[in-house]
Order: sequence, then structure tokens, then C-alpha cells
Amino acid sequence: MKLLLGTTNPGKTREILAILGDIPGIRWLTPAEVPVPTVPETGTTFLENALLKARTIAAATGYATLAEDSGLEVDALGGAPGVQSARYAGDPPDYAANNAQLLAALAEVGDRRARFRTVAALALPEGRVWTAEGTLEGTIADAPRGRGGFGYDPLFVPVGETRTLAEMSAAEKNALSHRRRALEGLRPFLTQLAVGTKSKRPGVRSLSLRYWRRGGKRRP
Repeated sequence: MKLLLGTTNPGKTREILAILGDIPGIRWLTPAEVPVPTVPETGTTFLENALLKARTIAAATGYATLAEDSGLEVDALGGAPGVQSARYAGDPPDYAANNAQLLAALAEVGDRRARFRTVAALALPEGRVWTAEGTLEGTIADAPRGRGGFGYDPLFVPVGETRTLAEMSAAEKNALSHRRRALEGLRPFLTQLAVGTKSKRPGVRSLSLRYWRRGGKRRP
């Protein structure tokens, strides 16, 4: 089975392949191999954006597509930067500028609780789509620390940790990340698709999992 990754972000590509690359029978494709359309992220939620990207790319290329949308939600900022996480400091995206903007917004704030949220979507060209969600709770550090990861990783300290995500190894981050939790929710579907198993309603333990038909109607 050939499966297209619907992202041009090299950091996300590395993490997705590290998490799901062990599924037998899947030949992963990237936009470097298969040209994909640019999909404006016009949704107001991570779910809307993930569905938009996965559906559009699958329909345009004819390949099953795995896409995701993720970002940082800070309680004291009313959930911002949220879906604007990548462009928090403006366009084009700039990780350092985004981190600086976030620290400035929290300069006089005591409550630094935050979470990373990911929604992953798996779309088939004929219209079926599955989604799963993952979150990682934590706090925002006073200053960037670490050289690993990408995005807001130098500022994010997971609950139960003293290190930022950027101070962890890639394996440590992937073991607990929001992205892993979302992607693992899709693993049963990917495994069944890879071996050609047909099922109207595969058994999955992820409570955040949703199945969508074309037109956005959820199957009961």
C-alpha cells in the first residue's frame, strides 16, 4: 500500500515516520516524490484543517493521504495561539519569532499552563476519512531551552518533567508527544488497509477516533 504524507514540514515528517514507519506493508510517499497542492488552512479548528488537508490531497493525487494539524493552546491566552500557532508572529512562519512573541505575551502572566493538540486525518481518494486526536499537557518555560525538536518545543515542559521537549531526545519526545497519541489512534486502520482487511467498523480503543463520510456526516 502506498500512503502519502500530506505535510511539507520536515520535523513533522520525521516524527510521523518514527512513530508509524514500522507498520508492515506501507510504502510511505512524501511531497518530494508526489507533488501535492497547497492547501490553505482556513479551518477554525485543528479538526477542520486536518480534514481539509487530507481530503484535498487525497482527491488531487489519487493516493491515500495522512495529514494532521497541530498547535499550542495556552490557557492564560484563551487558547491562543491555537490554529495560528505556525504563524503566531506573522507569515512566513518563523519558529524563533513565534517563541519570542509567546514569551512577550506571557511576560506578566503567572498561569503558564498549556497543551499541545494534534488531530490526524487519514483520507482515501474515494472519500472515506478517519481522524484521531492527541494532547500533551504542560507549562511554558520562562526562556527557550534545548536544541532538539522544532516549533515551540524549546518552551514546552510536559507535566511530570523538568526538561523542555527540545531538551529530550527524539525517542523520548515521540514516546509521550501529542502527535504520537493522535497517530497511534489511526494505527489499527492503517494496519487493516495495508493488509487489505475490509471492515465497516474496525475496533479501535481511541475514544477520540471519528469516522467521516464525504460531506462531513459522521457515521453512527
